[in-house]
Amino acid sequence: MAKITFWDVIDKTIEKVGTPLSAKEIWDKANELGTLGDFSTTGKTPWATIAAYCYTDINNNADNSMVIQTSERPAQFFLRRLKNQIDLQKVQKQKDTETAQKDKIETKRFSERDLHPLLVSYAYGASHFKANLKTIFHEISTKAIKGQNEWLHPDLVGVYFPFRDYKPETLDIQNQLSITSIKLFSFELKVTLNFGNLRQSYFQAVSNSSWANEGYLVTLNIDDDPTFKDEVRRLNNAFGIGIIQLNSENIFESEILFPSKINQEIDWDTVNRLANENTDFNDFLKLITEDCKLGKVKSQYDKVLKMDELAKYIHDKGINNI
Repeated sequence: MAKITFWDVIDKTIEKVGTPLSAKEIWDKANELGTLGDFSTTGKTPWATIAAYCYTDINNNADNSMVIQTSERPAQFFLRRLKNQIDLQKVQKQKDTETAQKDKIETKRFSERDLHPLLVSYAYGASHFKANLKTIFHEISTKAIKGQNEWLHPDLVGVYFPFRDYKPETLDIQNQLSITSIKLFSFELKVTLNFGNLRQSYFQAVSNSSWANEGYLVTLNIDDDPTFKDEVRRLNNAFGIGIIQLNSENIFESEILFPSKINQEIDWDTVNRLANENTDFNDFLKLITEDCKLGKVKSQYDKVLKMDELAKYIHDKGINNI
C-alpha cells in the first residue's frame, strides 16, 4: 500500500470538507476527520509545509495546478477539479461571516483584562523580562477632547531592576557613571489576533508602547496561517513592536514570536504625557523611584499569582488557547 503523502492529505481533506480551507484548517480538519490515515511528520508546523506545497503547485503549474487559491488574507485553497461544483464567492462570504461570529463569541467568554494575571506571571518569571508589571486603567485618565487620548495608554507597563543580577559593586559604579540597566516595557493585550484585527491592534501598540525600551502586542490566540505570519513579520520589521503569545496551559511556555526592537532611549515626552494623563502610570513612576532609592523591590506592583492560584484563576475564567 502506497504511503500517504502531504498531497493525499490536502486532496482528501478539501474534498471531504467541500469548501476552501487555509493551510492550518487543512491540517486541523485532517486530524478531525481522519483523512490523515497513517500519515506522519516530524515537523512542528505541518500546516506551513501544506501551504508551501499549495503555493509551489500554483506557481509551477499555473492553469494546470491541482489547487487554486480562493482568497489572500487568509490564504485559502480549493481543488481545481471541484471549483465548478460550488459557488466559491458565496461559500467564501459565508465562511468569512462564520469566522467573524466565532471570534466575537470567543472574545465574549473572557476579556483582555482577564489575561493580565497571565502576562504578569509570565513577565516576572521569564528570563528575558524578569519584570514587575502594573496595570494601567485608562478609565481613570484625565478626560480629554474625543480622540485626543486615543491609543495613548498601554494595558500594562513593566520594569526590570538589575538588583538580583548585579553585584552591589557593579550597581555602585553604574550609579557613579550615571548609567542604568533598568528597562521599561509596555504591553498591549488582545484575546485573539487575526487578519480581522491585526492592523488596528498592531498600530494601537505602536502608538501606546513605542515609548518604552521594548514594546509588545500580546495575545492568547494567534492565526497560524503562514501568510498571516508573513504580514506580522513585515509589520515587526517595519515598526519594531514585538509579538508574544501566551500559553494558558503552561504560562512559562508562552513565547516571544517576534522580538521587540530595543530602544536605547526612553521617549520621555510620552512618559511625561502619560504621567500627566493617568494616575496609575504616575504611580508606576513613583514605585520605580522608591525601589531605586532602596536598591531592592519593595513596592506593590500587580500581584504575581502562585502556580496553584494561577491555575485556579485560568480554570475559573475559562481561559484557554484555541
